[in-house]
Amino acid sequence: MGESSGTIFKIKRFSIHDGPGIRTSVFLKGCPLNCVWCHSPEGINSEISIWYNRNVCISCGKCVEICPHEALTLEGDRDKYISIDRLRCRSTGDCVNVCPTNAIQFTGWVTTPTVIIKEIEKDIRFFKTSGGGLTLTGGEPLYQPDFAYEILSGCRERGVHTAIESSLFCSKEIIIQIAEKTDLFIADLKIFDPMPHIHYTGESNVIIKENLRLLVKLGNDIIVRVPMVGGITDTEENKKSILSFVSGLNKSIPVEFIDYNPLGANNYRRLGIPFPMDKINKGF
Repeated sequence: MGESSGTIFKIKRFSIHDGPGIRTSVFLKGCPLNCVWCHSPEGINSEISIWYNRNVCISCGKCVEICPHEALTLEGDRDKYISIDRLRCRSTGDCVNVCPTNAIQFTGWVTTPTVIIKEIEKDIRFFKTSGGGLTLTGGEPLYQPDFAYEILSGCRERGVHTAIESSLFCSKEIIIQIAEKTDLFIADLKIFDPMPHIHYTGESNVIIKENLRLLVKLGNDIIVRVPMVGGITDTEENKKSILSFVSGLNKSIPVEFIDYNPLGANNYRRLGIPFPMDKINKGF
């Protein structure tokens, strides 16, 4: 059986917010949830597409000229910008290759565990001095379990601390498999009540709660994180319910309430899709 391949959309070195110490965070594409506040929409879809940053575009028109499917047009009079017809676009990359300012880029790339581990090895000396390591995040890293497992295994062989940042929305078989190679689970527990969870993420949280119980039984280190989204996750009722639930599983599991990143709206504009929170904030 050969080496697997997977799709990622970012590698962040010297991260200090994705687990203990200095870490290399690898962002895997694909997520089964559709959280309305997601600040990385490029990580939701597992498919690679292109996105456009109008702020650095110089409106040279080279991308329009080279597109084989005529999916790009130069719009506007004085303040020119590129419009992308998503139905025509086939993500061939011709536009990406000719763009002089990187205004048009792919939303990810296909790679292998071997390539990822070579990147991680560059920072091993920092891991050793700081107590850091690798963190797989996303998207949802457990959406690509075999790919994630091979990366985690390679890190374990090299003595690198491993962490997964996950919603835990997956089968229990995947949890058991991944837990063998993971030192720390950073569980993204968003909303305790099942019905609001379905409304704001598109899925029930029953599986998530069951998998958190399973992780406690397996004995992995766990941190629970809750993004503080105004009027949705930051209510006192939600916070108390999550604290009570986690404490009932294991009183030693820390629960962190983290600030919500409001800059995610920019990423939706680059993808040319509406930001769901705008509709919610306007009361529609």
